[in-house]
Amino acid sequence: MPCKIVNLEEGRPTVNVGLLRLDRALALARADGVPLLKLIHGYGSSGVGGRLREEVWKALDRFQRNGFIRGFIPGENFRLSDETSWEMVKRDKTIKEDRDFGRANRGITIVIL
Repeated sequence: MPCKIVNLEEGRPTVNVGLLRLDRALALARADGVPLLKLIHGYGSSGVGGRLREEVWKALDRFQRNGFIRGFIPGENFRLSDETSWEMVKRDKTIKEDRDFGRANRGITIVIL
């Protein structure tokens, strides 16, 4: 399962710019038939979670409810003990080779298209 990586936090954008990048990345991935996106949104400099991360999750939740994406996995849940991650691994064992798999990386989110 090819996973495309999209860095939403490059250049430290405003939340609005980050969300525009998200919209564009999702549209391009759907058009290209990419099954998974790894979003890099960072975790915030305060260490308690950044605003971009929170807003990306809100947007992804809306996209999932509207059927635009199948789901998403916060980086801290991207591991074998997570049911959605486990289902992905059963379909494609190479998912376990991702450098963030099992590392509880709060600065990423996996999107299932």
